[in-house]
Amino acid sequence: MTRKGYEAGGRNVFEDIGVPNAEEHLIKAKLVFKIDTILKRRGLKQTGAAELLGVRQPDISKMLRGEFRQFSVERLLRFLVALNQDVEIIVKPHRDRHNAPALHVP
Repeated sequence: MTRKGYEAGGRNVFEDIGVPNAEEHLIKAKLVFKIDTILKRRGLKQTGAAELLGVRQPDISKMLRGEFRQFSVERLLRFLVALNQDVEIIVKPHRDRHNAPALHVP
């Protein structure tokens, strides 16, 4: 602890608190945030979202509350496509000498 009573965190809060598979969890959290933003912008309720995405309403509820372990990254990407979003995956050589290669969701 610092004198200010807090510690500076890293790039990934899930890693900071010791969540297993922290990088994957962060990617999923960012994808769910994008899904939630789209649902809110469209005024879609959970039942309508569930029908559109082909899942049950309780699963949508859990996902939006942060319980998304049951969904793979691929499935979350498919949800974005179902919400009429283009998803691009770009693979390029890593050039940053100060940080390890990583997955990013802008």
